Amino acid sequence: MSKYLAFDIGGTFIKYGLVTEHAEIVENNKVKTPKTLGELLSIIKNLTEKYSDVNGIAISAPGAVSDEGVIYGSSAIHYLHGPNIKNLVNALTSLPVYLENDANCAGYAEIWNGAAKGKKDVLVMVIGTGIGGSVFKNGQLHKGAHLHGGEFGYMLLTGDIEDSNDVWSRVASTAALVRDVAKRKHIDVESISGEQIFQLAEIGDTDCMEAISRFYHLLAVGIYNLQYIYDPEVIVIGGGISARDDLIDGINEKLDAILARVELAKIKPEIVACNYRQNANLLGAVYGAMLNESK
Repeated sequence: MSKYLAFDIGGTFIKYGLVTEHAEIVENNKVKTPKTLGELLSIIKNLTEKYSDVNGIAISAPGAVSDEGVIYGSSAIHYLHGPNIKNLVNALTSLPVYLENDANCAGYAEIWNGAAKGKKDVLVMVIGTGIGGSVFKNGQLHKGAHLHGGEFGYMLLTGDIEDSNDVWSRVASTAALVRDVAKRKHIDVESISGEQIFQLAEIGDTDCMEAISRFYHLLAVGIYNLQYIYDPEVIVIGGGISARDDLIDGINEKLDAILARVELAKIKPEIVACNYRQNANLLGAVYGAMLNESK
């Protein structure tokens, strides 16, 4: 049975795991994200020596990841951008290396063995401090001409282009929800969390209830647009908030209200919560590596 050493490089931690070809995580752990590329490569080398019987290395990383192995764009991990990460890891380990964007890896996990298994035309949304995602056409990842396929968060929801606050990520992310409540209550954004906002709404806090209603509406508007741009079979929603049982119902309620007002558009997006959360990037990176091997 084939096994892969998978890495999920994040701004705070690097998660790693031993993953089988059957989407089973045999072992996993995490280490604090190092401050230099050299330290990162040392971590990968040491773990490769520890797990010496793997078929390859699969890496999920932030940024616009090219097939060649260069990560364009920017992220909190500045040293990832510029060098050919794939070549460096390959030279260090002598193993096949697969490298892909983290949101695309999350999408791969859902396509492989998650909420989109068996589907061909799929959008995967990841909602957090921003909104990212991935696009699948005929079961294949679509990265786009500029490696920006799935960057849903840059979508404009209004025609008032004053600044970057108009993009979807800035008005409909979980960070946007926190900012909205903080503004309504005249408090610092650091003094309240998304989880607390939902808890307060459940006991009747008007500010939180109204902010959540607006949050769901703005998510529904963007999802409606995505449905009519791409017409996917399903839109999978990930990110920490996808663990909430009421998320899908809340967005569906707003979608119903939109469709009731728009006479010409009657196809309702099918939205589902993701199956995988904290381990999605590890699993998806491995699935991408397996697909790459089969080409």
